[in-house]
Amino acid sequence: MREPLPADMFDELCPSSLNPIRFGDKWAALVIRCLEHGPRRFSELRVPLSRVTPKVLTQSLRSLERDGLVTRTVHTGAAPHVEYELTPLGRSMLAPMAIACAWAQEHWDELLDARESYDDGSRLGRAG
Repeated sequence: MREPLPADMFDELCPSSLNPIRFGDKWAALVIRCLEHGPRRFSELRVPLSRVTPKVLTQSLRSLERDGLVTRTVHTGAAPHVEYELTPLGRSMLAPMAIACAWAQEHWDELLDARESYDDGSRLGRAG
């Protein structure tokens, strides 16, 4: 039996949410991280990705599958189910993602300050 994914894996203070480097769509990097330790069912992915609607999660998984980063396996039998798993190409994303996450964590305060400054300026109206 595999270890369940923690519900707070990507809480609001996770550096992933501030990472300006995108790997695919908005949620792709988080899906890849969820699959880091082996295959998962859709319902398992929904636990730490609770902020993602099922429709958007499905779109992300299909996009990752299309790009060759994830495989989708249908298991038939007494309890049919589907599992998603990283391909070798998908696994090759883990190292650059770790570097990007470490960078975001190191520059957390600067990123927050820049976003807050930008948002404050947007509320005041930008010329341009």
